[in-house]
Amino acid sequence: MPNHFTNILTQLSTLVLAVSLAAPLPAAATETAAKFAILLDYDTGTVLLEKNADEPTAPASMSKLMTLYMIFERLKAGSLRLEDTFPVSEKAWRMGGSKMFVGINTRVKLGDLLRGIVVQSGNDACIVIAEGLAQNEAAFAEEMTERAREIGLTNSTFVNSTGWPDPDHTMSVRDIAKLSAIIIKEFPEYYPLFAEKTYTYNNIKQGNRNPLLYGYDGADGLKTGRTKASGYGLAASVNRQSRRLILVVNGLTSRKHRTQETTRLLDWAYREFDNFKLFDPGETVDNAAVWLGEDAKVPLIIENEVTLTLARKSRRKMEVKVNYDSPIAAPIRSGERLAMLTISAPDAEIQQIPLIAGKNVSRLGMFGRLSAALRYLAWGAAE
Repeated sequence: MPNHFTNILTQLSTLVLAVSLAAPLPAAATETAAKFAILLDYDTGTVLLEKNADEPTAPASMSKLMTLYMIFERLKAGSLRLEDTFPVSEKAWRMGGSKMFVGINTRVKLGDLLRGIVVQSGNDACIVIAEGLAQNEAAFAEEMTERAREIGLTNSTFVNSTGWPDPDHTMSVRDIAKLSAIIIKEFPEYYPLFAEKTYTYNNIKQGNRNPLLYGYDGADGLKTGRTKASGYGLAASVNRQSRRLILVVNGLTSRKHRTQETTRLLDWAYREFDNFKLFDPGETVDNAAVWLGEDAKVPLIIENEVTLTLARKSRRKMEVKVNYDSPIAAPIRSGERLAMLTISAPDAEIQQIPLIAGKNVSRLGMFGRLSAALRYLAWGAAE
């Protein structure tokens, strides 16, 4: 482009797309009696409600999810099999709290131990696993902490495999929610264990302590927790209406209160919010004018699907814009970033998503460029 045309031809083009959607809004003014809480959409990661979500607190048996993660990861890698057996030490056999009632000096299959942890919340099963996979439970807890940091759980520290009360054994509810989402995503072959309502071992039948499994539509996981220090907690996942929600609460006062509060929060989230798809992968969002190119337009493509979790009542308040310097000078390479898609709404975080060239556009030859420049001098920019 000749220098004396530069200032005339370069202008900011802002195109408002005709879509009637709304950006995700924060919680529609709901509160929770839980001391710690987070509620998020699994697919989009949108947080619908949070309260003290990053504060480390006593997780009780919800921290068994990390013990389970350590097992699932080894199963997926092939270093463990469900048929493998582990010895039961006196420490594991004597462990108090919730138990699957393993026998001292016996060997127990990993498949049984998994159900003993998931369904029966067995502290004894956790210790059997910890001692079988590390030198001792303390060493296994150190491995748990190290691995937790590696997968992004920045507010979690483990000193045992069970969640047994200890002031140094802590997790934030956000970390518990992150871990729940990781388990659902990375271990779909084992996640159905969390929906099992009963398990019998050593002729002792026990029920799953997750209250939502017994009547809340779509509930399929994950883990309860309760100690004197933590109060009543629950890491819950519900999948219905083509949406999965993850809710973690802690610090409630009773089993009944836990059931009522988790049910109320999930009902609110399904009622007030929904997921809306804006664009499919590879969809053309706009066509941009090209300067001195063999093609007059270049498609602006979005690389990945764009789905937002939105408050239903705010759909009409959304603005979606495409910003770029127009016209775009040739040559243009397919896949080159050319524009920015901006999505905004009141009380919502602005999202900016790059748009790329949908094809190559070669530069005109010398005579073509001269002809285009003369046309511009005579007629101005084409519409």
